[in-house]
Amino acid sequence: MPWFILITSALFEAVWANALDRLASGALTASNWAAFIVGSVISVGGLAWALRDLPVGTSYAIWVGIGATATVLWAVLAGAETLSVMKVVFMVAIVASVAGLKIVS
Repeated sequence: MPWFILITSALFEAVWANALDRLASGALTASNWAAFIVGSVISVGGLAWALRDLPVGTSYAIWVGIGATATVLWAVLAGAETLSVMKVVFMVAIVASVAGLKIVS
């Protein structure tokens, strides 16, 4: 269960990061603020909850890796970024590193 919470909270990192991007670009709407606040609370709250049962170093690296990858994918799907071969290569490297950390921990 703690791993599920960690992964779910990492996915919510993409929610608040992309909402923050919209806010920073001047789209100061209620829905963007709500997405940022709710995404932040779920993301960091889930990380805190998972850390009760998981080691902090590995958990934080996994949380950031999944969150960063999900953020890029969300931005690509939303049309805010383009996908290149090198982005895919480095996202695969992040996911492989996260899987490796899980295996050795």
